[in-house]
Amino acid sequence: MTRRQPAGPVWPRPGRSALEELVARTGDTDALTRLRQARTGQVPLTDTTERAAFAAANAPLAAVYGSATYYTDLSTPTAPRHVRVCAGTACFIASGGRHIAQVEQALGVRVGQSSDDGEVSLQEVHCLGFCYGGPAALDGDEPAAGADLADQLTGCTPRRAPEIPAWAVTHSAVLRGLAGEPAWQVWPRLLGRPGAVERVRAEVAESGLRGRGGAGFPAARKWEAVAAAAGPRYVVANGDEGDPGSYADRLLMERTPERVLEGLALAGLACGAEQGFVYVRSEYPQAYRSMCEAVEQARTAGHLGRAVHGSPVAFDVEVVAGGGSYVAGEETSLLRSMSGLRGTVRPRPPYPSEYGLFGRPTAVNNVETLAAVPAVVGDGGAVYARLGRAETGTLVVCLNERFSWPGAYEVELGTPLRDIVDRLGGGLAGGRELRALQVGGPLGGFLGPEQLDVPLLASALADAGAALGHGGVIAVDDSVSGEALLAHLWRFYAQESCGMCTPCREGTRRGRTDPAASSTDDALLDLMGAASLCPFGRSIPRAVRSLLRVLGGSGP
Repeated sequence: MTRRQPAGPVWPRPGRSALEELVARTGDTDALTRLRQARTGQVPLTDTTERAAFAAANAPLAAVYGSATYYTDLSTPTAPRHVRVCAGTACFIASGGRHIAQVEQALGVRVGQSSDDGEVSLQEVHCLGFCYGGPAALDGDEPAAGADLADQLTGCTPRRAPEIPAWAVTHSAVLRGLAGEPAWQVWPRLLGRPGAVERVRAEVAESGLRGRGGAGFPAARKWEAVAAAAGPRYVVANGDEGDPGSYADRLLMERTPERVLEGLALAGLACGAEQGFVYVRSEYPQAYRSMCEAVEQARTAGHLGRAVHGSPVAFDVEVVAGGGSYVAGEETSLLRSMSGLRGTVRPRPPYPSEYGLFGRPTAVNNVETLAAVPAVVGDGGAVYARLGRAETGTLVVCLNERFSWPGAYEVELGTPLRDIVDRLGGGLAGGRELRALQVGGPLGGFLGPEQLDVPLLASALADAGAALGHGGVIAVDDSVSGEALLAHLWRFYAQESCGMCTPCREGTRRGRTDPAASSTDDALLDLMGAASLCPFGRSIPRAVRSLLRVLGGSGP
């Protein structure tokens, strides 16, 4: 069991539950793991489990039960052969929405159930990061992807799991490791040198680097806020890449985990944190293994631990696996999930920079953001600041399998969508006609073919009815109707709403029940947009309205 007692008092805050304060005092990061064990029968859900899960005898059993039943991984039956099939938008479009029924028939088991003999179980998840080659599934932890997915799972055709195609179109900051540039070059040179902390902060501030998880908050400002708060402090790499259509974080954690860790270490230095965490979504088992291996290798090489490279700096990293929740990508939900609590959104203020993991100041940065930090600090902030058209920086854009050349492309912000669709993606495969682009994931929006001159900028996309989001770009052709896509989105919203606030919880349920009526109910959509607690519920109206504007709710 991992338990850390934070130094100094952990004070109660308005709106914090007694349970959250209890977890903050124990500093326990293994709670979610033990909840998973309890749910799968490895450990009975008893008072003993209660004490183990929260390291306190007075933690109520109801709290353990609430967390264990919140996460999809913990609440879904799990047989010796457990298959997770992707129901994300890219896979939905790849098969016209037919692949899940095909997999159910091939395996002889319905989604969310186990087979009659108890040997096979099937779980529906919303993204496995194979949007470039879907539809996809995980058979245990072994991936399979392609149009013949059902045949692959039954052994009728060979298993295929293509590697992510990836290119840096511009001067690379994020994908540089794919070209063979080694990691851990900046970190050892800085440690122990006078002004190292100030240099990291100054270079990142000059670069204008912003978060790439969707919010776009300046990284330097977040680190300054954490550094100004009383310690101990934490830094967290958010690898809960849940947007169907985006797979940049999976690419980085699997292929260049060392650069993610070096960026996290530099963030820790800037924040004055001695402990970092990497939160990896459970749908990315290879990414989890890669990050764990990279941490062990970094410790062996002396990059992590006490007195790193003979300096006064101490920094270590722990890798934590999620439990299956889209909303856990939101930073307050992620921090609650790491503590073994339900991954619901917490009202702000206080912000995580003041009250974060275990009640301590915490900087949460997206994996892609952190992967850019070594290049920013090593080259100098001014070099990165020169990248971009009208807005500073780069973004790894992910194209789905409908494109002729799907894959991940690091491009400058401000690149016109037409360049991305035609020049990089090669247009649509098989001569199909582009009907719409979903930009920014399920909470982003849809643009029509006549809007391809819109630049890849948060402000321009917002004006056009979409969002920058995590960089996913999904092409929609005539293989799926607007009506079917609308129903698919509402089903996703209802399944992934954390249920914390009434407008989102009830609005998404109504949308799932009657997608057409709910999508034209302005009162409902306005209420969700204005009164939902977090961007999940507030962004749904934009996405739904943009789909109706571009495709309508009828057939092709």
